[in-house]
Amino acid sequence: QVQLVESGGGSVQAGDSLKLSCKVSGFTFPERSMGWFRQRPESKREGVAGIDSDGRTTYMNSVQGRFVISLDDTENILYLEMNKLKPEDTAMYYCAAVRASMLMDPLRQTMYHYWGQGTQVTVSE
Repeated sequence: QVQLVESGGGSVQAGDSLKLSCKVSGFTFPERSMGWFRQRPESKREGVAGIDSDGRTTYMNSVQGRFVISLDDTENILYLEMNKLKPEDTAMYYCAAVRASMLMDPLRQTMYHYWGQGTQVTVSE
């Protein structure tokens, strides 16, 4: 069974950094694409970053240059390095996966089949 488990969230101050992790199990196909999404209370989920089977990455405009998505194929862990955090980055962050070599729109949630339970990120000031 496919399982995605996020970790690394927490409460930080504006300008600080944080690195999220997503441990993947039961999903080791080479033709896979993965992504990070976030959702604030009473708001819809939005795509933050995506990475396909060839390592190509996509970022939403507001995090471009601040966040970095990467995948460790050996340990099957998806990462999201978050730098220069802002209060508007506050949200529940989810990782997602789908069996596909590439996606037409990597930041659209309907592209993905499997989801984690999420990890909370809170940025103050």
